[in-house]
Amino acid sequence: MNHPPLIGIVLPSYNEEAALPHVFPAITQKLKSLITAGTIAQSSRAIFIDDGSKDQTWHLIDAESKLNPFIGGLKLAGNVGHQKALLAGLITFKDDFDALISMDADLQDDINAVDEMVQHFRDGIQIVYGVRAERKTDTFGKRQTALWYYSLLAKMGVKVMYNHADYRLASRRVLNELA
Repeated sequence: MNHPPLIGIVLPSYNEEAALPHVFPAITQKLKSLITAGTIAQSSRAIFIDDGSKDQTWHLIDAESKLNPFIGGLKLAGNVGHQKALLAGLITFKDDFDALISMDADLQDDINAVDEMVQHFRDGIQIVYGVRAERKTDTFGKRQTALWYYSLLAKMGVKVMYNHADYRLASRRVLNELA
């Protein structure tokens, strides 16, 4: 890819009122640094998908989007769950960007991995998974359940990427196939 790609970051959000004041500056700084480096297009931005939050999440997203050109939002009519909110964001914005990156709104995944994801995309890769190097923040039970789950899928013949979550980049072409 010769020109910097237009990248969108989709962040499903449910009752993230406490996290968003910390997330907005972090995600804005990441986008600005990638734009300054010429890695992504100037119009790249983050889109927060409010999944029917009961707190002030939408009000914070709406207010920030009016002040910050790197932040946008989509308010769902009600709570549909994380996966459906993520899918709503991906499908709604699939034609507006060259690629979309999905990540959790609390930034539990390493935001700096975005740089490498975008580089792989610029090299022609259509899907880039964010894979956790470790699961330190997960409880012992959650780690064991995840290990059991991935092992079971492998025994059933399902090809999975161990320790990947919703943190990934997908190209417009991939998202159109998904839609």
